[in-house]
Amino acid sequence: MAALLRGPPVRWLAIAESCTGGLLAARITERAGSSEYFAGGVVPYSDAAKRELAGVPAELIARHGAVSAEVARALAEGAIGRFGADVGVGITGIAGPGGGTKEKPVGLVCFCVAERDSGRIERATQLPGGRVDVRDRSTTVAMHLLRRLLRGERDDEVPGPDAAAERARA
Repeated sequence: MAALLRGPPVRWLAIAESCTGGLLAARITERAGSSEYFAGGVVPYSDAAKRELAGVPAELIARHGAVSAEVARALAEGAIGRFGADVGVGITGIAGPGGGTKEKPVGLVCFCVAERDSGRIERATQLPGGRVDVRDRSTTVAMHLLRRLLRGERDDEVPGPDAAAERARA
């Protein structure tokens, strides 16, 4: 992780992760020295926890569903706010084996990596495999997106729900 932080310094990184259940925070903190850049994380697994721990508006969940680009963005922003961080990561998805629908199948995961008052990278992707695979692969995708953000990449156009759905089907 330290290698990711070359360039503009990040004082604090914070996470609000749902379907990964704390795995991303575990990956970050397994490296010595992570206390220099990791503020903390929350695991708002239920809709109520998303509202109470990460500040996701109930209306947003009702309109777009808990697994959506909009909720991933709200989770990232909520992590920034809750921990006073410079960068936040939001992850929400359907790890399975149940819970999927035709519109949102098992393996659909939405990500947002955001800087306080600045740019962000959002993705929705369909990850293969069973529950363990989806959760593990989600942490890898999140780390890659975090790396890209820290290197200065941003989404040119922040996608709406239709763009996220298109990416998921791609």
